[in-house]
Amino acid sequence: MAIERVGRDLGEVSVLVNNAASDTRHKIEDVTVEYWDDRMAINQRPMFFAAQAVIPQMKRLGGGSIINFGSVSTRIGSNFPAYMTAKAGAHGLTKGLARDLGPFNIRINTLVPGWVMTERQRREHLSPEGEARIDPLQAIPTRIQPDDIAVMALFLAADDSALCTSQEFIVDGGWI
Repeated sequence: MAIERVGRDLGEVSVLVNNAASDTRHKIEDVTVEYWDDRMAINQRPMFFAAQAVIPQMKRLGGGSIINFGSVSTRIGSNFPAYMTAKAGAHGLTKGLARDLGPFNIRINTLVPGWVMTERQRREHLSPEGEARIDPLQAIPTRIQPDDIAVMALFLAADDSALCTSQEFIVDGGWI
């Protein structure tokens, strides 16, 4: 396994950023069993098994931080229900692991980004109409950048968040 190899070659892992995602837009009527299973396999399976693989290393280190990425789409409603279901499961995973791993000083939190202006989002999903929808729905009228999310991830990874676990941290510019 890759996580075991990293621990062996570079030192045991104390932070896992669980950012598995494919937010392909889809309609309810177009979802097949195969498509549904594929969305769950992409958006949920790696998060659980990466956490499972890193936990022994974190236990040996005396603690660590697992940061599961959710999505603000689960709070506002969007046009990709299979993705939203999978991302809602990210916080379920956080809650499901936090109590059992707390005694080992392993913190697990969910980072919930808003619409982050990555190159892919700009290229595939941001139209002039979409851009016009953002300002009235976001309390802070700006665009969320990858660095905005990275800063929160760094906080959750650092000892500064030593008593933060089993929580959701939303970085969405105040989506209302």
